[in-house]
Amino acid sequence: MEFPNLSFSPWVIPAAALAYGLIHSVMASTSFKHLVDFLLGNGAKKYYRLLYSVFATITLLPVLTLTALIPDITLYTILAPYRYLTLLIQAASVLLLAYSVIQTGAFQFIGLSQALGWKHTDQLNTGGLYRYMRHPLYAFSLLFIWLTPVMTRNLLLLYAALTVYILIGAFFEERKLQSTFGEAYAAYKVKTAFLIPFIF
Repeated sequence: MEFPNLSFSPWVIPAAALAYGLIHSVMASTSFKHLVDFLLGNGAKKYYRLLYSVFATITLLPVLTLTALIPDITLYTILAPYRYLTLLIQAASVLLLAYSVIQTGAFQFIGLSQALGWKHTDQLNTGGLYRYMRHPLYAFSLLFIWLTPVMTRNLLLLYAALTVYILIGAFFEERKLQSTFGEAYAAYKVKTAFLIPFIF
């Protein structure tokens, strides 16, 4: 299926991605959740995470589609045998990303356990992959996108914007975790890398 080309500037792509990030960062903030609770009542709280996950997925699709609709150019192509290595690392990143979600609690992560009323307690996860980095979900997501074997201008703009969004999001997430877990998270930060084990 061929998509019709749009005459928009390719800079629409990072603008759309950053707008996406801004909207979802606001929606993920504690103050916005309190506002929803105030307007809709505490009953809305149990469904918030699930609806947020669905909304975040659906609204990401138009941003991704822009990379196919706007005329593009290829910047570089990783050739064999190095291409196979990048594909192998990408596959490993997907598996490790899935494992990170499982460690976080997959149903809780997407909001299904909250919607169904399953009991769960917030606890600081410092085992498994979280023993080596504080944000494995972000780390493996970034590793996956930046090892794309065929890099185009549109993809580069999208990935750069998503990287900025992820890093800023990680900063605000750390503030939230610090507020929730206090000294325990402060101690965890001191001994655990941010994204790259033993380095950063």
